[in-house]
Amino acid sequence: MKNILVLYIILLGVLLSGCVTQEYNTATGKQDIMFVSTEKEIDMGRSIAKSIENNPDIELDPDPLMTERVINVGNRIASVADRKEVNYTFRVIDKDEVNAFALPGGYIFVYRGLVEKVDSDDELASIIAHEIAHVVARHSIKRLQGGLGYNILQILMVVSGTSGRDAGNVDKALGQLMMSYSREDEALADRLAVRYLKKAGFNPWAMVDFLEKLKEVHRDAPIRPYTSYRSHPNIADRIRMVKQELSGEVDFTDYMNKPVEQLR
Repeated sequence: MKNILVLYIILLGVLLSGCVTQEYNTATGKQDIMFVSTEKEIDMGRSIAKSIENNPDIELDPDPLMTERVINVGNRIASVADRKEVNYTFRVIDKDEVNAFALPGGYIFVYRGLVEKVDSDDELASIIAHEIAHVVARHSIKRLQGGLGYNILQILMVVSGTSGRDAGNVDKALGQLMMSYSREDEALADRLAVRYLKKAGFNPWAMVDFLEKLKEVHRDAPIRPYTSYRSHPNIADRIRMVKQELSGEVDFTDYMNKPVEQLR
């Protein structure tokens, strides 16, 4: 616990020693007050990414073709994303989990289980576009500035193996990372993802198709212990919002968590 507190104090020092600036956020079209420069954000993301890759409990997928596929799709999305001052890096984690997450500074990790679940590059692009949108909007850094620095430090310490007993296990730490975004963050990431899919020449409706699959995965999976899941948007809500973004229309089944035939 002492090590965590020391790192937390160091992090606060880094944040407070930097210049407070107002930056135009291309994702929201508003001016944001930022304590963390892009350079520091990239350094932070690079450190966490390196720790993840070096952690003995996490292995990168050994299939070069799968990794190449993710990189190619990711680069197409990155080429049309609003934020150009970061270089996006894509990695595949060799686990069955159907998920993905973004680190500060453009580091995107996709699980092998997710890549195996998609039926097309369009579906894969929809997930990567969502994660890139989080980077564009600087959601991780804003959450850090908003008081979640302690959680991010826990994540950093777990994946680096500094203090697994204090911070919990690797899967829980990454779960906290993936679930730290607010409903508003997720909604914005979905809207930006639709925009990027269109600009990159992918079928944006593939996002709805994959979210339907994800809804089934979550329905069949056991309840997970992370309390932050309570503030995470329901998959059905995301499907409804994406459909509305694409066509401006939804039907009553989009407000249900179960298919109509299961409600009879």
